Amino acid sequence: MHALDPETARIVGLPTENDERKEDEIEPALRFGFRLVCSTALYPLEYAKTLIQLGYEPIAPRPGRTLFGAKRLMLPNIFQYASYIKSVDGFFGCFRGLSARLLGNVLSSYYSEKMAVVVIGKAPNRFDDFDWFEGTVEDWEKFLATKDGKVQTRPAGLMRKAVTHVCGILISHPFHVVSIRMMAQFIGREHMYDGLFGSIKEIWAHEGIGGFFSGLIPRMVMELSCMALTSSITYLFAKYSGANKTTCGHVNTIAHFSVTSVFYPYHVVSTCMAVQGSRLKAGNPPMMDHYINWRDCYARLLLDRQHKRGSSFFFRTVARVSGKHSDSFAPYPELK
Repeated sequence: MHALDPETARIVGLPTENDERKEDEIEPALRFGFRLVCSTALYPLEYAKTLIQLGYEPIAPRPGRTLFGAKRLMLPNIFQYASYIKSVDGFFGCFRGLSARLLGNVLSSYYSEKMAVVVIGKAPNRFDDFDWFEGTVEDWEKFLATKDGKVQTRPAGLMRKAVTHVCGILISHPFHVVSIRMMAQFIGREHMYDGLFGSIKEIWAHEGIGGFFSGLIPRMVMELSCMALTSSITYLFAKYSGANKTTCGHVNTIAHFSVTSVFYPYHVVSTCMAVQGSRLKAGNPPMMDHYINWRDCYARLLLDRQHKRGSSFFFRTVARVSGKHSDSFAPYPELK
């Protein structure tokens, strides 16, 4: 059947190719806009989580019980922590660093795909938005293999997704660092990172271009590892179970949550390294140890059982090692 020309399609009320193209462009924009709105609404919790990852605990823990009934010293949950930030800096103070974070996300979303096209070229239209669980396993395998059974040299699927993701991280990370430092100055009550341009000038003057990429490697390790494992689990499930796209989508969500939990310590390391090297009190002794590099940071956090701080929103317990007590913690009560 021949396709109707645009004028005929318009007269009979059928969607034209231009209409479909516009819908394809509008839908991603709406999804991205929705993500920005959600990010803004939940930012106070992200703020609290960042300070927790930096090891700052201004509210004294209280004796309590865990979910399983064990007696432990309980730290305030993330909502109580966010409420504390509001009590100190007011409502708008809970959104410190939001402008840098949103700008980084917007630039990353817009330019990452364009950079990926420059690096690996334009993928065939049929596979532009291909993901591991979209389409059939047969389509995916045919796309990877040539007639003689060898893998094609054209990057696709996971490789294309990885390149786009890497480009997005590289674009957004300088703004990510600025955002974290804006939040971190809450700890020492400084005013070095009060504005976006002032923050950029501060980093450039004292650390150079390298300061904008502090904590990049652990963040890259976490993001790419989570993406590769999540996609692989979903692909293997789709291949050997024969499940439909909806079921595979649920498996993808569960796999992403599980894998992210495993690699969460790299998130903590990235946040700490993003602050270390700055003039902020939060990134220097005694508030934070001096780390040689991100691997040293990971090793010490793991040794002190601080590598997963901020991973729990509700049942937050104190992890104390050899009676060690940091100045970033409020005094401990006696556990009876």
